[in-house]
Amino acid sequence: MIELIHENQEPLLAPVMPAPRQNLFLDSSADRTLAAIDVGTNSIHMAVARIQPSLPAFTIVAREKSTVRLGDRDKATGCLTRAAIDRAIAALKRCKEIAKSLKAEEIVAVATSAVREAPNGKDFLQEVEQETGLIIDLISGQEEARRIYLGVLSGVEFSHQPHVIIDIGGGSTELVLGDGHEPRTLSSTKIGAVRLTSEMVNTDPISNSEFNYLQAYVRGMLERSVEELQAQLQPGEEIGMIGTSGTIETLATIHAREKLGIVPTPLNGYQFSLRDLREIVNRLRKLNNAERAEVPGMSDRRSEIIIAGAMILQEAMALLGLENITICERALREGVVVDWMLTHGLIEDRLRFQGSVRQRSVIKIAHKYNVDLVHSERVANFALSLFDQTSGSLHQWGAAERELLWAAAILHNCGHFISHSAHHKHSYYLIRYGDLLGYTEVEIETIANLARYHRKSSPKKKHDSYRSISSKKHRRLVDQLNPLLRLAVALDRRQIGAVQQVHCTYDQDSQLLQLHLQAARSDDDCALELWSLELKKLAFETQFGIKLSSTLDVPMIANS
Repeated sequence: MIELIHENQEPLLAPVMPAPRQNLFLDSSADRTLAAIDVGTNSIHMAVARIQPSLPAFTIVAREKSTVRLGDRDKATGCLTRAAIDRAIAALKRCKEIAKSLKAEEIVAVATSAVREAPNGKDFLQEVEQETGLIIDLISGQEEARRIYLGVLSGVEFSHQPHVIIDIGGGSTELVLGDGHEPRTLSSTKIGAVRLTSEMVNTDPISNSEFNYLQAYVRGMLERSVEELQAQLQPGEEIGMIGTSGTIETLATIHAREKLGIVPTPLNGYQFSLRDLREIVNRLRKLNNAERAEVPGMSDRRSEIIIAGAMILQEAMALLGLENITICERALREGVVVDWMLTHGLIEDRLRFQGSVRQRSVIKIAHKYNVDLVHSERVANFALSLFDQTSGSLHQWGAAERELLWAAAILHNCGHFISHSAHHKHSYYLIRYGDLLGYTEVEIETIANLARYHRKSSPKKKHDSYRSISSKKHRRLVDQLNPLLRLAVALDRRQIGAVQQVHCTYDQDSQLLQLHLQAARSDDDCALELWSLELKKLAFETQFGIKLSSTLDVPMIANS
């Protein structure tokens, strides 16, 4: 059992996002069971975790792995092949059955490089949802790196010393620099064991010319990420290196069998050197696939891609000038578990720097694009107030969706950074491609669309941005929450805080929602805000099928 709370955590500012109206999980002390699935380029992995909120800690109680090779894409089109899709769906059905048998209350699934890059990646996600009922979250390379870091933090004590974390996947390699606190760098490079083998290895055993080209290519691809990482180190600062993933664990297993005669269980904490790695690589490159498969500790499918994977590790260690690497068996799947715990309030203040990563990422983007945060926070407060007051009567969305509305409200005007004209459309693109951390791709797409539709036309199927939302649930979310954001923007029409608060009353019999505005100043009639609400109410009335009226409540003035 690994405890998640680390002592002596440096305090950070609390998130600026208003607290959710209700958190059902915060006070819970009963054990929870969660299944986390990683749909990778090489394999589909599942870890089922028993979470103990009272500690907080979690224990992995079951694992499942299927080598489906989604990364073996059609060379002509780059699309996921029908055979790979069928293998993946079959594997996901097995995962769901296992999770159900272990009484997992929720299954959180993420997809990475292969699905991110395939032209039919979103079609694949929709087919999985139809066939299995599982909603898979597509995550960016940086978000993948962040969750890997969370997973490693749950299993390794950094003791405030900076470490480089390397995770070699089938389609990408993530590098993270961190010291147990907030990560200093997060990077994802498009080199992976399956990708490189498919694109660059055509001989067996690998020829000298292919081996040399592979080595030069890997080094070239890694140089930028390594330089960015090294730029975040203090002069003379000593760093360690932690390796995760199947490739690195396989190399560690081979090394342990040869050096110790046994493989430690668990592998967590096992070390080997760059010198030993070079010896293993030089030996494996002379073997054909069948011979590599016979090496003790090597699986049949791993033998096909081990040369490329080992080369990535070798060149990363060489570029970083690091002589030793330590194994950590926790990575992305465990990071998904930690992220879920953070999202559900199960990890307390000492790790709140991780819990608030979404909010801080939004504020960072807002500063980058010169957003008027005072105005945006008023709009966000109005949007969340309307959300809370209409919850249960007009919509059934919860805390997760509320947070997406908050992010959209903060960033809705960021498009002004490019131009006032059609700034809502510019806001969409700046948010969509702004490297928001802590969110899945469909969540980022949802935030961007909510901002896109805070003014002008309502969502339409012909709009490319709206069609880009892969999940029906999130399209419906945009449909229902964009009218709330429109009203929130209208409530601060002059951007001076004229309206202090808004109170909603809903008459179900007459199907009428009344907005009662309270002015910040007794001599302000808020005429422009009332006019703007009248102008913006059509989208709300159309979406919810009710009437909307707005009035200014005159404050009572005490007798002198």
